Amino acid sequence: MTTISLPQAAPEPGPAATGAAADVAGAGARIEIAADPKARSRFFGITLGLLLVNFDATVLNVALPRIGTDLHSSPAALPWTADSYTVVVSGLLLAAGALSDRFGSRRVFRVALIAFALFSVLCALAPNSATLILGRALLGVSAAGLMPASLTLLRVLYPDPARRVRAVGSWAAVTTLGLAAGPALGGLLLAGGSTASWRLIFLVNPPFALLGFRLIRGIGEPARGPRTRVDGVGLLLTVLGLGTLTFGLIDAGESGWLAPAALAAFGVSVLSFAALAFVERRAESPALPPALLSLARVRTAIWCALATNFLWYGLWFALAIWLESVRGLSALETGLFFLPATLPMSVVPPLTTRAIGRFGARRMLLSGFATYLVGALLLVGLGAHAPLWGYALAALVFSLAATQVVPSVTAELSVAAPARYAATGQGALYAARQAGSALGVAVVSAVGVTDLPATASVTLVGAALPLAVIAFGGRVGAER
Repeated sequence: MTTISLPQAAPEPGPAATGAAADVAGAGARIEIAADPKARSRFFGITLGLLLVNFDATVLNVALPRIGTDLHSSPAALPWTADSYTVVVSGLLLAAGALSDRFGSRRVFRVALIAFALFSVLCALAPNSATLILGRALLGVSAAGLMPASLTLLRVLYPDPARRVRAVGSWAAVTTLGLAAGPALGGLLLAGGSTASWRLIFLVNPPFALLGFRLIRGIGEPARGPRTRVDGVGLLLTVLGLGTLTFGLIDAGESGWLAPAALAAFGVSVLSFAALAFVERRAESPALPPALLSLARVRTAIWCALATNFLWYGLWFALAIWLESVRGLSALETGLFFLPATLPMSVVPPLTTRAIGRFGARRMLLSGFATYLVGALLLVGLGAHAPLWGYALAALVFSLAATQVVPSVTAELSVAAPARYAATGQGALYAARQAGSALGVAVVSAVGVTDLPATASVTLVGAALPLAVIAFGGRVGAER
């Protein structure tokens, strides 16, 4: 049974937090709540925000078929309902840290919580797909504000570095529960309801967001460092490039790869990313410094971070829709189907962290993507008519792979990135993972989200490419 261990909080504020070290600590950390009730309540207030962010990333999958029926959505609208959230989070995440520094992390966190509650209500009341997609995008804006601010607030609550490390590990363990609970709780909320019962998955958010808002009110505002300019042009080009690439892939799946809209979107995406590279080399405060990307180990870590979410999230999205639309499972049955695959999230990351220290990041990344390859080969072999336990096993293998890769890329980047780019590097890593989620949904939608053999082929290629990069071309930390 998982327990959370938190030290006593101290009242002094500290400097801004850096990075998402939580992924290294991972879920499965020992959790004990501190005896101080104020420290305990403030800790839960901080973690509630991130729990909601992760919950909303996975809960939607089991509800998409019912959303499509209730709102009479087009085939392209369903993947956009998921991707509008992750595209915006990925594009804005690098700016969120600078905004927290400028306006104060506690203020940004509380405003983001209120916005998350309001936009959840907008999603719940959406009369059509366009409004729901807009609401999901606005939820993404709120989620991007919650992520870096939460780590900064943990630094204030636990200024002692040794205590803070344990607190961050506990924070990761609790927030990962949202990711794991999303499909099962989503299925439970939809069980036995009408086609409109999908709206309940959004109405769960406001009470918890408001509770988090209240619980953190006693935390002091962190001491602010020098103001950092927000690279607005770079962020706009990032969102435009990723958004148009996602649009092109989804439209190609519906209208064909040579459809004018798809080709135009691909063209805009290429131009946006080319302009981004040009602008970032000349920007005074680039969102992603070229000096950081010039490091081969950093590039490999970011590429692997994108690839792992592409594979894991893409498969879970496709499986959820396929199970309900093709195999006839209910939303509750689909949610329960994914439960075994969530178990590695609470067991494997601490083991991976120890293995990194013994074997090195390169071997653990090779192991992780080799595990992905095994899962992809299993999917290819299963086809579309195998017993359901076979697909559940494949989902479990993918989760085993993800829990090897995520701590490994986080640890690798923390070593490879220079100290002055530590926070930016971890932000880029998380942004890459969100981009991978968006592209995974877009690609499986392009090949046919209800065509599981096609999805299996995508995962096969998606696992083999990073495996080859790490084995033959990627520069990852020296082995031990």
